[in-house]
Parts: sequence; C-alpha cells; structure tokens
Amino acid sequence: MNDPIPLLGFSTTLLELISFILAVLTVALNIRQIHWAWFFSIVSSALYGIVFFDAKLYGDMSLQLVFVLVSIWGWAQWLQKGDAGGSVLQVSRLTTAQRSVSVIGWLAGFVVLSVFLKSYTDTDVAYADGFLTAGSLLGQLLLSRKKWENWHVWIIVDVLYVGLYVYKGLMLTAILYAIFVLMAIIGLRAWSKSDV
Repeated sequence: MNDPIPLLGFSTTLLELISFILAVLTVALNIRQIHWAWFFSIVSSALYGIVFFDAKLYGDMSLQLVFVLVSIWGWAQWLQKGDAGGSVLQVSRLTTAQRSVSVIGWLAGFVVLSVFLKSYTDTDVAYADGFLTAGSLLGQLLLSRKKWENWHVWIIVDVLYVGLYVYKGLMLTAILYAIFVLMAIIGLRAWSKSDV
C-alpha cells in the first residue's frame, strides 16, 4: 500500500489516496453536521498516521493518533443530548475569554511541540510541524464542540499545510489541503447560517 503509483503527473501511494478520499468525505459530512463524519475521520486519521510516519512528519503522525481519540469524543459530543434531554449539540461561538484561551493554547502547544520535535526527532520542519500540529489540535477540539470558530482555525492551518506538504513531496496531500481550504470556507458560511 506504500508502493509509489503515478497520479496526475506526480507520485503517490494507494494508502495516501485512500486517506485523501476519506478525509474529503469527513469534511463534507462535518459541513453538513452529519455525525458519521467522525467514523470516517477515525479511519482516515489512522491511515494518514502511517503516511506521515513514512514522510518523517512526526508531529502530524502523532496528531493523527490524537485525531482518532478526539474523533471518538467528538462523535459522542455530537450525539449527546442537551440539558433535560433536549436536542443534540448546536453550533455556538466562543466567548472572548474562550478565544483568548484558544490563542494562548495554540501558542503554548506550538512552543512545546516544536522544542520536542527539534530535540528528539530527525524532522527538518520542527517549527512548521509544531505550529500546524498545535493549530490542528485546537481546530479539532473546537469542531468537536461545534464551535463556529473551528473553521477560522482550519482555514489558517490548511493554507499553511499546503506549503508544508509541497515541500515534503506529498503532492496529493497538498491538493487535499487546498481542497480543505475551500471546504473550510464553505463550512464557515454554512455554519454562519446556524443559530450562533
């Protein structure tokens, strides 16, 4: 599954291609707030963990394991009944304090992850990997709680990931993240129509 195959003028693997398809399906279902997105997120994340290990993107590889765990939690959150047996989790916005905590958490995660990656791995992109891994963790947590701002985080992260994956030669994944940028803009607009 990790043997190179030609696709659209560049080389990929069957594993990266399957992960790509499942990831697009995940985001499409997230935009529509369909809880089955979490199942596809779990499978896609597990497969992408292998892809990123092969590319020596250890932050991203570890992030995929976290995504599996957060996806299980997110799935439960989306299915959970509200107070007094009310409706399922609704889209909402972060408070000003929550936005501040989110930014501080992202920056703290960046520092910790970057230092770890630079000190204990052979990656050549410790700072980029650390920053984007921390941002992705934040985006996934916000998505799990149906916070509208998750789409802002994903737009920033996905734009930067395109460049990182081009640099690492993961062209199909770079295309995926370019698609994710467009899908995150669509998600932002779709969720803006919700009662937030």
